[in-house]
Amino acid sequence: MSAAPRRGRVVTLTANPSLDRTLALPGALARGEVARLGASVTEPGGKGVNVARALAAAGADVVAVVPADAGDPLVAALSALALPLVTVPTGAPVRTNYSLTEPDGTTTKLNEPGTTLDAAVRAALTGALVAAAEGAAWVVLSGSLPPGTPEDWYADLVRAVRGTGARVAVDTSEAPLRALLAAGPDAAPDLLKPNAEELAQVTGTSEAELLADPAALSAAVARLHDGGVAEVLLTLGGDGAVLSTAAGEVWSARAPQIAVRSTVGAGDSSLAGHLLADLAGAPAADRLRRAVATGSAAAALPGSAVPTPDRVDPAAVAVTPGLPGVPGSPEPVPAAGRDVP
Repeated sequence: MSAAPRRGRVVTLTANPSLDRTLALPGALARGEVARLGASVTEPGGKGVNVARALAAAGADVVAVVPADAGDPLVAALSALALPLVTVPTGAPVRTNYSLTEPDGTTTKLNEPGTTLDAAVRAALTGALVAAAEGAAWVVLSGSLPPGTPEDWYADLVRAVRGTGARVAVDTSEAPLRALLAAGPDAAPDLLKPNAEELAQVTGTSEAELLADPAALSAAVARLHDGGVAEVLLTLGGDGAVLSTAAGEVWSARAPQIAVRSTVGAGDSSLAGHLLADLAGAPAADRLRRAVATGSAAAALPGSAVPTPDRVDPAAVAVTPGLPGVPGSPEPVPAAGRDVP
């Protein structure tokens, strides 16, 4: 018997939002030479903003919390998308990030550091997040932290949100990720979305070994569960993804063949796809299927564009029990259908 559908609001926090400017190169990037660019696109960005945009494109109830002044171009861009917002003023402009995309989809990112958030702004953001999280199904903490922010701030935010009843998903890297996992089980998120590079950063196993050795990958993911993380959504780019639960379920998904246009925000769309399937009450295999389908659809779009539901094809994603690369793995599990909202 399938689980009853769960509906609810998703709240995202983007501590270091950005305006994402994507510049299309005519060929491979050549250092020291002049490149005559194709069409350029500027979109509101930051990982949490990307997740919120992907959720909103699928009709989900979502609120984006961002540190930004009311007159900032980021706020204007998000308001133009009719995305519900909670803003906390900082007195400084939101940063701009640049992505250089080559015709084969290779993407080079140039990210500005962002605005320093003082203690008062961080306290206001925490209060705004907790208020928005009351009654929500999920809270998403996503992206880098601005300069000067304590590395363990995400751990503090997870603890602050716990009393609202919302589950917490985190997608970050480097020092903030290490600090989160070192903070103890009470700060462990319900869902963590690393990629292979980020998993290597926190487990001490090289990325190459993780991708080549299923035993090393299994041990690395198990360390996250041992630290209190309930679910791990490990994204592997064009190689698909893995979803592992603390209850012992492990699923692998192969990404469908697509023409990659830009990988900017594809992982954020994957996280949105997982949340959409979870809100619909989907089991683990179908949560992973929707995650990979949504991320792949995003990678087929220019810039940091997010896919609409008509572009997302879960039935094209092959999902198999166990880790990728394990000899004798069972046949892929058929898709349950294409009607996950």
